[in-house]
Amino acid sequence: MFDNSLLRFMEADIDHVKNMIRRKNEREKRIVDVPRPFLKWAGGKRQIISQMAPYFPRKFNRYIEPFLGGGAIFFYLMPIKAILIDINEELINVYQVIQENVKELIRSLKKHKNERDYYYMIRNLDRNPEAFKALSPVERASRTIFLNRTCYNGLYRVNRKGEFNVPFGRYKNPNYCDEKNLWAVYEALRNVELIHGSFETCLELAKKDDFVYFDPPYAPISESANFTSYTRHDFGIEDQLKLKKVFERLDERGCKLMLSNSYTDFILKLYEDYKIIILKAKRAINSDGTKRGEINEILVVNS
Repeated sequence: MFDNSLLRFMEADIDHVKNMIRRKNEREKRIVDVPRPFLKWAGGKRQIISQMAPYFPRKFNRYIEPFLGGGAIFFYLMPIKAILIDINEELINVYQVIQENVKELIRSLKKHKNERDYYYMIRNLDRNPEAFKALSPVERASRTIFLNRTCYNGLYRVNRKGEFNVPFGRYKNPNYCDEKNLWAVYEALRNVELIHGSFETCLELAKKDDFVYFDPPYAPISESANFTSYTRHDFGIEDQLKLKKVFERLDERGCKLMLSNSYTDFILKLYEDYKIIILKAKRAINSDGTKRGEINEILVVNS
């Protein structure tokens, strides 16, 4: 027969293990069920992930995404090891602030007002270089999220001077401070390396069996469908050709590759030596409402 003290010790130990499992399950639920893109982004992949999922590699070492944007694929995969890269400095700053100072970011977001005059006051901060330079990383991140969630159609666009130039969106109740999701994103970013740099940066980092997903600004399907102004520099034909060379070099290195782009003769020809899958996507960002709807996109994979 067990001594009562030993029995109490065993019961306490069992309770401790149960609590550990409960906390682990709660944390996993928080991470798996909640994290989602906190920014609206042209070409976001949330709506077509179910079409893409069968082509994700079952096993890989690290996940590398050189065109981070809204991060829909990262939040879907929730990889253990990841390197996230983007050339948009303000975008990377937002992710870094969430990773390092999410509490202060939430406090800052709560101070914003969904009012037209206030929106333009915040938007115009980048017209004054000295005033913009004086903003802290948290204030810049808060500004980016606020503008993104309250601007017209959720379009992130800057002019040649790098100034955000999207008009006020007139939403009744935009959710620019989703605390629950921001905390979940914080959890997801804990062990992630964030890099401000071009897509070519991945050549310095990617190794065999890493999964690299490219989601570049798409090649335009018409003159009016060019959503490449995420920075002051457009992403043109020469950039698409450079990206193809990076794709080839990583393929030779033994990386597992996937690339999204528009369904155009130029892109189809460019990647004709690889497997191409046609996806159906609904795109809502277009100045002409009659041209919004379902279109073809392509997915390129090397295995």
